[in-house]
Amino acid sequence: MAINSIWVVVELTDAGPTTTSLELLTAARGLGSSVDAVAWGTNVAANAGVLGEYGATTVYDIGDIGDALPGSPVAGAIAGAIAGGSGPDAIFIPTSYDGRDIAGRLSARADLPVLTNITGLVGGDTMTTQHPVFGGTQIVNASFTGNGPGIYVIRAKSFAPEPSGGAAASVSSLAVPDLGTTNSASITERHVEERTGPKLDEAAVVVSGGRGLGEAANYALIEDLAKLLHGAAGASRAIVDAGWVPYAHQVGQTGKTVKPDVYLACGISGATQHMVGMKGAKNIIAINKDQDAPIFTIADLGIVGDVHKVVPALIEALKSH
Repeated sequence: MAINSIWVVVELTDAGPTTTSLELLTAARGLGSSVDAVAWGTNVAANAGVLGEYGATTVYDIGDIGDALPGSPVAGAIAGAIAGGSGPDAIFIPTSYDGRDIAGRLSARADLPVLTNITGLVGGDTMTTQHPVFGGTQIVNASFTGNGPGIYVIRAKSFAPEPSGGAAASVSSLAVPDLGTTNSASITERHVEERTGPKLDEAAVVVSGGRGLGEAANYALIEDLAKLLHGAAGASRAIVDAGWVPYAHQVGQTGKTVKPDVYLACGISGATQHMVGMKGAKNIIAINKDQDAPIFTIADLGIVGDVHKVVPALIEALKSH
């Protein structure tokens, strides 16, 4: 089925649309002749300008959902539009906690198929999706058959967000139908991750540590180096599972995907699951005492040495300058 109209589910924060939402709008511009956004909250209209700049013609405003989880009302509103005959040919949704919830509920309510873990899209008479499998070592192509809009759940950092210079999007309300008991869950408390410096998945420089650090206390070297480089501190799954650092620092297939200008891997051997989350970095520097470590196969610069000696030397060199 040819794709003409694409709706992009946009997640808004106090600072505006998430980077992933802008990535999806950018991707949609190159694939559909009509791109619209679906958003919710109290500040949708205030973001019509930036959403239009990234390609949205119309923003469908679901409105303030209060303390409800977005999954049920957003899925219900989109399903209602589809049932009424005013839905799109495709629906792009970010691979986030809320995005996956919306996709699953929308699939059930509207009886629509879902493709997940998408990292690439190829247009044509039938849109083809690309999915990494076996830890990212192989790419599988897929496409929808039959009628009805498909749901595309797309991973962050799969596309570069690029403004188109378009005018502010028009704002149109999108009604939420009666949701019954499916909307009974509510948010009772919110916890904001404490951090200093840039966000891990948006930083231009990422310094990550792995098992080679030896013990949890040595992760302070990673944090110090990241701070000196005005970057963010990351970690391999091994030290997250060991309890050395919070999950929010994890880079990899089951963590965050990063595409910084520089990725510095310290004491990370390079398991496939880790590399799939960072191999898109422009420049990869690896420090490992094992010259046969897999991380060196994708590194632009490899340093064979003990992280306990190399990293402190880097820190001192940076401080002296």
